[in-house]
Amino acid sequence: MEPERVIAAARSWLGTPYHDQASLKGVGCDCLGLARGVWREVVGPEPLPIPPYSRDWGEMGPREVLAEGARAVMIEVPPAEAGPGALVLFRMDSRAIAKHVGILTGPDSFIHACERLGVIEEPLTFPWQRRIAFAFLFPES
Repeated sequence: MEPERVIAAARSWLGTPYHDQASLKGVGCDCLGLARGVWREVVGPEPLPIPPYSRDWGEMGPREVLAEGARAVMIEVPPAEAGPGALVLFRMDSRAIAKHVGILTGPDSFIHACERLGVIEEPLTFPWQRRIAFAFLFPES
């Protein structure tokens, strides 16, 4: 998938308010809802049902559920090789599973949904960079 297409779709969600477990552009979404909406715009219908999930970034467990789901439908790449247009999963606590999602828009920027701010584009600072646990590319539609 062309990175420009993914980035344009992600940027079209900027300003969407935060709403847990939602995925409606301009109405509300969380970080996974943003990724789901971009998927629908650049690939097509969602291939997997999304079960309810917790908002706990410190959640621990034996399985990387979000990464496993992405791996089933996307192209995994090493995080160090992820470029603009890649979906990245963040591990917010070193002992927790990856629970936050963003889309890279440049070498030093990304788009994600924040609880208080909604969908924003911001610098990919070192604190964010070091939390990237997985990276995936959107497949061709």
